[in-house]
This record gives sequence, C-alpha cells and structure tokens, in this order.
Amino acid sequence: MRDDGSQGDTLSRIAAALERLAPPPAPEPTFAEASAFVWHPDPDRLEPVETVNRVDLVQLIGIDRAKDTLLANTLQFAHGFGANNALLWGARGMGKSSLVKAVHAEAVARGLPLVLVEIAREDLGSVGRLLAILGRAADRRFLLFSDDLSFSHDDTQYKSLKAVLDGGISGRPGNVILYATSNRRHLMPRDMIDNERSTAIHPGEAVEEKVSLSDRFGLWLGFHPCSQDEYLAMVRGYCDAYDLTIAADELRAEAVEWQATRGGRSGRVAWQFFTDLAGRHGIAV
Repeated sequence: MRDDGSQGDTLSRIAAALERLAPPPAPEPTFAEASAFVWHPDPDRLEPVETVNRVDLVQLIGIDRAKDTLLANTLQFAHGFGANNALLWGARGMGKSSLVKAVHAEAVARGLPLVLVEIAREDLGSVGRLLAILGRAADRRFLLFSDDLSFSHDDTQYKSLKAVLDGGISGRPGNVILYATSNRRHLMPRDMIDNERSTAIHPGEAVEEKVSLSDRFGLWLGFHPCSQDEYLAMVRGYCDAYDLTIAADELRAEAVEWQATRGGRSGRVAWQFFTDLAGRHGIAV
C-alpha cells in the first residue's frame, strides 16, 4: 500500500530543489541609470551601457538628407508623435550605425526620454520577451536597434523581425520603434530570392514572404559610396572638430594616398585616416 503522504513530501522536496537550482528571475531594469542598453537572452537581461561608442551628429558629413530625415523621425517618436520604423541600407562604412547612435544622443541631449536598446540579429527569437519588458516602462520611449541585419538561406529569425514590425496579435508597444542597418536593401541574399522563385509552386508568393520584410519598414534611407570631394570634406571635418592644424595641400595628398591603399572611400576610411593623422600629431581621439 502506497504512502501518499510520503510520496507527496518527496515530490515537494524535489520541486523545492529544482526551484533552488533554477536561476532567479532577472530584476526589472532601472532605465534611469543609463540611456542605452544591450539585450542578452538566456537569462533575459538588459545590460546598461555607460558610454556609447559614437560620434557627434555634426561630424557625419556627406549624408545630410539621411541625417535630417532620421533625426526628424526620431524626435517625432521621442515626443510621442507618429513615426516610422527605419531601415538604413547601402554601402559599408558610410555611417549607418553611427547615424542611429548620433540621433539618439541628440534626442537625449534635448532632454527627451529616449532609450537606445541594441539587440543582435541572432537574439531576435527572444524579441517578444524584450518587448514585454519595454512595454511596461510607460514613462520611456525605446529605440530598438539591430545593426548589420541580414538573413541567410536557412535563417528563420526574419519571422521574429516581422512580429516586431507588424506587432502580431498583441501589437508592438506604442513606446517602441525599430531602426535596423543592412548592406542589403531587401535583407535577403539575391540568390536566395532567385532560388525561391525558381523552385516554388507559386513563385510570387514564396518570394513575397521574404522580400516584403523590407516593405514593413516605413522609412528607407539609402547610403551610397562617397565621392572624393565628400571623402576629403569628412577628413577636414574631423580635423576641425579636434583642432588639428595641417596645410590643405598636405592633408589632401595624405588623405588621397590613404584611401588609395584601402581601395575605396567611405566615412569609415576617412575616420581611420584621421585617427592615424591625429596620432602622428599627438592628439587623442
């Protein structure tokens, strides 16, 4: 005959032991301690970032239209007005992620309650849990940021991204907006789209599932390779910002030689050249 009382005690002890082994739930973040956080799942937590690696908005040269458009959209959102999710796509090193961080800094400098939250592409599967946390902080506005976003052939993370953009049944919290950067306009590799078109029973529907992901961003901002004049203007802008004095002819010659060794021009190449130049002139950056 079973001793039900003894069995119940055993189950209770097992349950208590498992509860002790399980990690305690992470405390709700205190968003007043920082203006930027990085999301880490398993266990879920928002890690504050004391100093964000970024450049000032005025130092982003050659992308004026994108800068003005994204700043206006960000300020509208930070004020609680209508604003669009944004996809910044195009050439590498032209300031896409720098612009996102710079407009966030500008909003914070204006005293607006905007918090930057970075989420890695590989963590998009947990974005629903993140949105639940952010949605409870009604006194803050959140700029959810995913950098260098793209998807491979067997990647299903894009479905989680669609939930952020569309909101699903419960809806995306009204205090959250998404900015993403990518080298691809449609986020999917072209051969993946072509393969779907050639093998599907209904090619149009199969391609639409993946291509339409970009269409869910209300704001598209394209970044294109810069001209030599724009590249030199970026270099000169950095020199002015850090009070580095150098003859114009010498600066031009060195900057052109530097970009020739790199095989291309971009905002990143301009900054890398200036970093080297500043070091040679005894200036910290």
